[in-house]
Amino acid sequence: MIKRLYALVTQSLRYKLLLLVLFPVSIVMPTVIGMAYIWSNEISYRQLLMKVTGDLSVAHEAFLRAQYDYLSKLTLLAESHSFRKALEQRLSSRSEAAPISPMLKEFKNQEGFDFVYLVDSQGCDYWQHRHCEFKKSPLLERSKAEGPSTGVEIFNVEELTVIDPELAKQVYLPLIPTPRAKATERSIEDRGMVLHSYYPLKNEAGELKAFLVGGVLVNKDFSFVDRLRDTVYSKGSLAEDSLGTITVFIEDVRINTNVPNILQLPGERALGTRVSEEVRTRVLDQGVSWIDRAFVVSEWYISAYEPIVDVNGNRVGMLYAGFLEAPFKDIYLEGLLKLLALFVAITLFCVVVAMLVARSIFIPIEAMANVISRVQKGDDLRIGWINARDEVATLANQFDALLDQLQEQRDQIQLDADELERKVGQRTAQLQRRTEDLERNINLLERTREQLVAKEKLAAIGELTAGIAHEINNPTAVILGNMDLMTAELGENASTVERETRLIIQQVYRIRAIINNLLQYSRPSDYQNHAMPVDINQVVEDTLVLVQHDLEQKEVTLKLDLKAKGVVGGNHQQFQQVLINLIVNATNAISENGEVTIRTRDWKHGGVLFIVRDNGCGIKASVLPRIFDPFFTLSNSGTGLGLSVSYGILQRFEAEIEVRSRVGVGSCFYIWFSPKIVMDLDNDDNDIFADIA
Repeated sequence: MIKRLYALVTQSLRYKLLLLVLFPVSIVMPTVIGMAYIWSNEISYRQLLMKVTGDLSVAHEAFLRAQYDYLSKLTLLAESHSFRKALEQRLSSRSEAAPISPMLKEFKNQEGFDFVYLVDSQGCDYWQHRHCEFKKSPLLERSKAEGPSTGVEIFNVEELTVIDPELAKQVYLPLIPTPRAKATERSIEDRGMVLHSYYPLKNEAGELKAFLVGGVLVNKDFSFVDRLRDTVYSKGSLAEDSLGTITVFIEDVRINTNVPNILQLPGERALGTRVSEEVRTRVLDQGVSWIDRAFVVSEWYISAYEPIVDVNGNRVGMLYAGFLEAPFKDIYLEGLLKLLALFVAITLFCVVVAMLVARSIFIPIEAMANVISRVQKGDDLRIGWINARDEVATLANQFDALLDQLQEQRDQIQLDADELERKVGQRTAQLQRRTEDLERNINLLERTREQLVAKEKLAAIGELTAGIAHEINNPTAVILGNMDLMTAELGENASTVERETRLIIQQVYRIRAIINNLLQYSRPSDYQNHAMPVDINQVVEDTLVLVQHDLEQKEVTLKLDLKAKGVVGGNHQQFQQVLINLIVNATNAISENGEVTIRTRDWKHGGVLFIVRDNGCGIKASVLPRIFDPFFTLSNSGTGLGLSVSYGILQRFEAEIEVRSRVGVGSCFYIWFSPKIVMDLDNDDNDIFADIA
């Protein structure tokens, strides 16, 4: 059906013109109707929320007024002449309560209280002062200080049993599983919400002697919620078929309500059902009123909830006011149907008028359509002369001219597009080559700058250390000579200072070793050896014997992955010294039970890549640039010359060293042995730096 309508519209100018007339109507009218409906719905919904907010305020005031009404009734009893006369003498003498009890019982029955009794200033039974099992309420102290007091309190089953076992039976309520309620392990509700009131009683001398205590149990007191409902939703305040409801909760459990379990059975109240977790969280946990539409038991209601606060200031329950949403939605739908009927009538009228007016235009235009369809298929045709002088004839002539012009422009555009594509390809290739050249130049400049900085360091330190070494070597020679002379002069007496003498000689030799390392670092030309073919794998094998003790002492595991086959130029012993320094440093960086991995790989241009990796503590980024500086060390026992001497050895044989490290992960040293070093870390094989990734 839709395809046929689409074909009619696309193939016939008659239907296109008809569509052109109907299109504004079909767009504007639904838009106006929709906006009117949305606006009226939003306004009406907002008004419903405002109404339910007002309803909740009325219910709140009625709930408070009920508390103070019961307090007023208690006050009237306490201030009545008959009660004061019957009680006056007994307040002083604490005689039997027999004459008072019938009066209190009659008052309780007449005024709707669930309990009324007398307590002393300690909250104990006034007639039996040893009976102190009544609930300890803060209203007692408040009444002492401020006079008559009332408020909401929650009584557990034991506290209700003390007053009257029947009250404990009255509050028993099985919980009914409710969708969207918060999960709970409880199956019953046995607590009672009480409108609790205290009235202080004084004797003729004005001394406080007792308190008249009254309470009304809200649980299942249907007359209570029905009075609240009649107050909030009086006749005519809602739609004809709507239903106004009031509910009192203990926490999230309905203990008193006129919300029906099923709407068709209004006599069955939804006691024991629970509110949704969303409402509970907002009202009880956050203490904020909840105003919105909600699914209550079996129907959607416009709902409002607020927390009920007890005399201790705790949120112990909720007060709910709401009314059925369905009658109001029916009103909205009825209005929508009327708007739709109006839209259909206007649309039909526009169709009839459009067809009558457009008929005189269709005939000449359809005559042109045949030629135009042939042109669309690729035929080089023109409309030609039309026997008319109106706008249609002008349109036909202009269309023929336009076809000629479009053909010329199409040919020119194709030529220009081919030329542009060729030039773009040339410029793109040029830019790519220049970008690659620029990257190579930047990398070359960076490597050159690093090498110049390193050589300037060597030159500066060399001038300083050469003089220092000469000046220190002479005193050390004198010290050693005098120590030998002193030992010979002391003879047998030298044994008493043998330990100190040996320590002095050891430290002098240590000074000489440091000076020798320093000279080796600062004057590499004095130690330059002729480069010989060196097998890096063999250097590793020969070094393992020298460092095996250090590895075993710290329980460090050494893993070898030697796959290089190339031979490089250098010095076997000096390369061995470099490897010893790296392994010792790696061992020192590992606390215990660590791992050191040594790898060799064939590298570019016939060279060898040598890798030493550990899983030790790592090197901080702020320290990393200084590790090859002489005398820089983080160890208390080192001299700081190991890495700097190793760096000098590698520089002499045109080898390069780099380090990558992460704190807490480990460090990885890379050495490139090659007659012609190519340092391009960003373009190396992908697995080179995978060791510390």
